Amino acid sequence: MTTQPYDPRAIANLMLDEADRVGRPITNLALQKLLYFVHSLFLIEHKRPLISGYFEAWRLGPVHPAVYSAFKQWGDKPIQMKACKRNVLTGEKSEIPLPSAQEVLTLIAHVMRSYGKLTPGRLVDLAHAKGAPWDTIVAQGSTGVAVGLRIPDELIIQRFKHHKISVGVIPRNGEPGENTPFA
Repeated sequence: MTTQPYDPRAIANLMLDEADRVGRPITNLALQKLLYFVHSLFLIEHKRPLISGYFEAWRLGPVHPAVYSAFKQWGDKPIQMKACKRNVLTGEKSEIPLPSAQEVLTLIAHVMRSYGKLTPGRLVDLAHAKGAPWDTIVAQGSTGVAVGLRIPDELIIQRFKHHKISVGVIPRNGEPGENTPFA
């Protein structure tokens, strides 16, 4: 078991594998929210981050910029390929090593079973829940207190419990397309 955070693209690739396994393709927008939920639940349970980097409060919810960049070419269409890494000196692409820790694989399967069935609109609604981390950062940003609209892990630990949505037929935010930053 590693104590270092994983490359967020590796966790995203595992999530894509799980989505393929159950026959439920996902878009970049849905992947972002699902990755946020996996990271948050791991963080709360293990008191350490699952992935390196950070999430930002974008218009349609939490987004990990490195993962967004890796999959943005798919727009609002289902992702068809895994992320890869590129050697900055040679430009050569290679596979990103995938974690094999059972606790990570189990959590990903659980999140994909629980949240992976939700539409992108429902995932956005859940990410926008009043009092949850995204909402807190957006509120702070409107007063000029949030720097770069990053969502700190400490805030996720404190406020993740506020992720609740009402059950209804139509998502409050509709079915959004491509995610974009506030800026």
